[in-house]
Parts: sequence; structure tokens; C-alpha cells
Amino acid sequence: MGAEEEENEVEEKIETLNLNGTEEGDDNEEEEGVVGESSDAAAPAAANKKKKKKKKKKKSSGGGGVKYTPAGAVKEQTAPPTVPVTELFPNGFPEGEIQEYQDSNGKTSWRLESEEKRELERLELDMYDNARQCAEVHREVRKYIQDWVKPGMKLIDVCETLENSVRKLLNAKGLECGVAFPTGCSQNHIAAHWTPNGGDETIIDVNDVIKFDFGTQINGRIIDCAFTKTFVSDYDELLLAVKEATDEGIRQSGIDVRLCDIGEAIQEVMESHSVDIRGKQFEVKCCRNLNGHSIAPYQIHAGKSVPIVKGGEATKMEEGEFYAIETFGSTGEGYVRSLSMIMMMMITLFLCFFLFYVLKIALVLLCCCAKVPTELQEFWTYTGCDVRVSLSRRHETREVKRRVFLS
Repeated sequence: MGAEEEENEVEEKIETLNLNGTEEGDDNEEEEGVVGESSDAAAPAAANKKKKKKKKKKKSSGGGGVKYTPAGAVKEQTAPPTVPVTELFPNGFPEGEIQEYQDSNGKTSWRLESEEKRELERLELDMYDNARQCAEVHREVRKYIQDWVKPGMKLIDVCETLENSVRKLLNAKGLECGVAFPTGCSQNHIAAHWTPNGGDETIIDVNDVIKFDFGTQINGRIIDCAFTKTFVSDYDELLLAVKEATDEGIRQSGIDVRLCDIGEAIQEVMESHSVDIRGKQFEVKCCRNLNGHSIAPYQIHAGKSVPIVKGGEATKMEEGEFYAIETFGSTGEGYVRSLSMIMMMMITLFLCFFLFYVLKIALVLLCCCAKVPTELQEFWTYTGCDVRVSLSRRHETREVKRRVFLS
């Protein structure tokens, strides 16, 4: 019996070791995401652990949208865009829209037929290639943001998604290439140049009119472009007016063209439109103190301004220059005031009221201590104080003025 008991104990220990080894193996397999086949009970446990690991995966920023293949690309772009444009266009980037030059008689300019001008253009092919690459990145990011952004999103999240997409498509490398300037996302009455800081909680509303303005650059060659996003059809006519005015400004641009002539053409098209917003009619006006501008390497505003109303400078566009034709249409008075100017006006108004009431208090104190002269009576009546009784006696003056001061 003693020998049999010892044999039973040895068999139990062997079975225990085998079971422990099997459990450890199942745990390892489950951690690797593989469902073991050793037992039916182990399979559900492994599946549950696998599901938990899926929940821990981080979602990519942006999201939404549909993959598409840009015109002329050899592969499709993701949504949000992450594939560098050099992989989409290994044989060169799209040229985009080309405007034909016209001379004063409406005929094709001699510049298009001059062999000398053609050779000069061939020498600048590397610079054109950089500009076209920046333009393609801007076009793809712009397309995605226009389709993806929705009411309820935070403006700062939209800006971060936009700028991260630019960096990925350009393979950003510090100052060599990347984002040209902070993204502007100006809502409603804010015309331009507003961008959220870290921690900003501004939310997009369904009735917002948002101007997104961002830029791309390679070796300092900047592409500056903006678009307006709305979520209701009330503003469609306003967007159409601005688009047609911009297209007209581009058509009028060219070497030796006067900047004031471009502004006059833009204004004529812009202000030919009117919009109906919620049953109320508005005339579209150009924001006369906002302009387009010339662009130089690593310099977004290079010195020349392109007006959007008539009467601007007669300075001419010159060969080799880059310009941003920017138009601003408004249903308001057509004049933009900076926030600093508004703050100064508010401070000045506050100081005026403050000084007025200090003077008023001083007059009350004066009246409590002395007889009121005739001139002071007239002044006090003129400033609006309701003094109806005679002020000929000193004690009456004191009583009335005290009552006015305390009311």
C-alpha cells in the first residue's frame, strides 16, 4: 500500500506540472493575440483579452473622408492625407492653370513667342518645381479640410490636423520646407490673421463663416492661399461673389499691369453681387483696407500691395515676381478695424466718461460749500442734471446738489 500511495503522489505531481505548463503557454499565446486550441474554456478568455488590446489602440488625428487619387498621380491619397506628394508625382508636379498674356490690342503677347524669354523660363524650372509642389500639397490638404471639418469641432483641433497634414505631405525639414505661417481661422466678423493658441476652446458653429488661411513653403518659396467654409446655403452667393472677383483679379494680373487697374476690376465684379440672408437683402462690398501682396523668398509680404478697390497705386507688376491675389467680400460697411484700434477707442471712451463724472462730482462738492454762480447754473442745466428749484440761497443749493449726487 505504501508503494502504491507513493506512485499516486508522483502521478499527481506530474499532472500538476503539465497543467501549469499548459496554462503558462496559453497565457503567452493570449498575450501575442493568438487564440489557443488546447481547451474550449481558454478560447473565450483569449478572445476577450484580444478585444481589450484593440480598445487601447490610439485613433489617428483627423479621420473621416474618402481615399482618392489626385489627377495625374500614380497612387491614391489617404484621408487624412499622409502620403508625400513626391511619391504621388515621381515624374513632376501638375502645372495647374495657366493664364495667357494679352497685349493692349487683345492679341497674344510677344513674350510667349520670344526664344529668349523661353530660355529664361527654362533656367527657373527648379524654382517652378518647388512652387508647384507646394501648390499640390496646399490643394490636397485644402480638399480634405473642406470635406472633413464640421460644426462642433474645436478650431485648434482643425488647425493641428491641417498643419500636420502639410508637414507629412512635404516631409517637413525645419526651415527648408514645411508650414509657411500659422494657420488663420477667422470666424464671422473677424476678417483675417486670427489663430487659436494652445488650450483655446473655441467651437465651430453651424452658422459660422470661417476663413481658413494657410501656407506651404520649400526653400522659402511660399504658396499663400485661403478658402471660406460655411455649413448653410445662406452664404453661397457671398462665396460666389468673392470667387468670381478673385478669378477676375488673376485674369487681369501680368507683367507691366498697374496694381490699381487690378483693384478696379476686382471691385466691379465683387460689388455687382447682392445676397439674401434669412430674408434680408445685402449689397456685397469690398473691404477697402485689405489687400493682396507680393511674395519673396522667406518673406510673405514683400512690399507691394494689390488693392481690391479702385484708386490704388499705379505701381506695375514686374517680371519674376510672385503675388497673392486676395479678395475680401463683406455684407457690412466694407472697412476692417483692428482689435488694437477697437481697444484704444474703448479706452478713450471710458476715460472721457470717467473725466466727465469726476468733474461732475467736483461741481457737486463745490456747490455744497459755496453759492452757485449763474454760469455754473447754466452749465449744470446744460449737462442734463435735473435741478428745478431756485439756487439763489446757499442752503437750497446744498440740499439740491446733495440729492443729485446721491441719486
